[in-house]
Amino acid sequence: MAIKVTSKRTRTVNNRPNCEKITKRKQKVNLQKFTVNGVKIITSAREGKTLKKAA
Repeated sequence: MAIKVTSKRTRTVNNRPNCEKITKRKQKVNLQKFTVNGVKIITSAREGKTLKKAA
């Protein structure tokens, strides 16, 4: 079982096609599984790279 460790949340952004019609859409966080010091965690890709570098 992996532990979820992240402070990031889903963002709401504008969807802008060529016809300039603006609608809202969601940008989800890029969640990845990492093993740091023998512990499996689920975190964003950017935070996971930082944790691996520090370990």
